[in-house]
Amino acid sequence: MMSLHPKVIDLTLDRMHRLLAALGHPEHRLPPVIHIAGTNGKGSTQAMIRAGLEAAGQRVHAYTSPHLARFHERIRIAGKLISEDDLTALLDECSAANGTEAITFFEITTAAGLLAFARTPADAALLEVGLGGRLDATNVIETPRLTVITPVSIDHQQYLGDTLAEIAGEKAGILKRGVPCVVGPQAPEGLEVIEARAARLGVPLLAYGQHWHVQAEHGRLVYQDETGLLDLPLPCLPGPHQIQNAGAAIAALRHLGHDEHACEAAVTQAEWPARMQRLRRGPLIEKAPQAEVWLDGGHNPAGGQAIAATLASLPPRPTHLICGMLNTKDVTGYMRPLAGIAETLTAVAIPGEANTLPAEATQDAARQVGIPAMIAESVAEALGAIIAKEPQARVLICGSLYLAGAILRENG
Repeated sequence: MMSLHPKVIDLTLDRMHRLLAALGHPEHRLPPVIHIAGTNGKGSTQAMIRAGLEAAGQRVHAYTSPHLARFHERIRIAGKLISEDDLTALLDECSAANGTEAITFFEITTAAGLLAFARTPADAALLEVGLGGRLDATNVIETPRLTVITPVSIDHQQYLGDTLAEIAGEKAGILKRGVPCVVGPQAPEGLEVIEARAARLGVPLLAYGQHWHVQAEHGRLVYQDETGLLDLPLPCLPGPHQIQNAGAAIAALRHLGHDEHACEAAVTQAEWPARMQRLRRGPLIEKAPQAEVWLDGGHNPAGGQAIAATLASLPPRPTHLICGMLNTKDVTGYMRPLAGIAETLTAVAIPGEANTLPAEATQDAARQVGIPAMIAESVAEALGAIIAKEPQARVLICGSLYLAGAILRENG
């Protein structure tokens, strides 16, 4: 798999259409598809929709990326992660069908996921966009049942464009003629682009602030649309930003005809690791029994803002960051919202990742935004140094899903 070419991300649908034709067009034999794009929140929103559908008794396929600890996380068949034997057989089959033609890692794994979904009966298939939308490998579904666009912000400019409007245009590429789309909170320039494309394609929009509203009120989640009002528990996924993600998930479930029971399950039963996840066991925690240790994979400025808001909502406690990032990210933009919250930042390189930002560069970026920063050889070393001075500290390991995945693997 790792020897495939092109090596770099190359957004086009030509290779996918060729491979899917060779496989007998599995994309035409899927259960009803819910296709989800966005810069932040699409994974959490997908997890909530899945929890709601499963609580309603449905069998649900789900495709997501990247994986954290194991590749199998990307392909969930009728509620269960794909088995090793099935995954190996599918990848072999896709590789044989592709022959010696050019194909990317993400494209062949997407084809494998679609093939798996086409062969197992289910009531719904949830597809999360990998990058962008218009030319993403998942965008081969001609008529999904529903599309969802979570908040759009600046990220992956080298592939999607330098402005919010350009990036929103790429995300809006998943809109299909006449297929309804749930739209989460958007900046005005992003929403304008989405609305314009929807108008051209005759897409009914279900947009936040227009067709549905959601907010936290007196320790509850209050959701309202033209059908009525729901008074639900707050999401089990922590952070103020999950209120908006929950709203998009509920809007999707309500449009699909599901009741309050499914909506409540969406917010109370969803699981989505490495999104402000409290680590409660494992080797790292054994070394810091009095500390609060959290893990988050957010890596862009909007992610930094969400983390800062979540930390600010927690009971006061000295907060220290352990941060490792990729060299393709807006590091200072990510860190700037955290400057008023973190007492220190310890920079690390992401283990085993060729595109890691050197710890020295992460340290420099932290200092530029006013966070006192140092360097450690590993997360374990950084955590040990923090708790040696402050045993009851709150420690957030953050900056990249790749770092989060490494921590989940090492920490059991």
